[in-house]
Amino acid sequence: MKTVSLQEATRDLDALARAVEQGEIVTVTRDGKPVLDLVPHAKPEPAETEPKKGGIDWEAGEAYLRSRGIVRGRGFIADDFDDPLPEDFLLRPLP
Repeated sequence: MKTVSLQEATRDLDALARAVEQGEIVTVTRDGKPVLDLVPHAKPEPAETEPKKGGIDWEAGEAYLRSRGIVRGRGFIADDFDDPLPEDFLLRPLP
């Protein structure tokens, strides 16, 4: 692993890019402290190239719930779900 200062990296970026292409990892420092690593670009796996819905694997989530005996359905919605509340609803004391 090679370590260079930020100034050197700016000046010799082309040479550092060639070294990274050969598989070397280059650490760039500022005031002697590591700031970033130059690493070879990783090509995505075939499974990663297929976009997921919002980045979430919904099928895996459903499979996990089924394995735990949780069956997701439509749930229950009461017939009076959207009926207006009584006027004194917020005026009653809490139990």
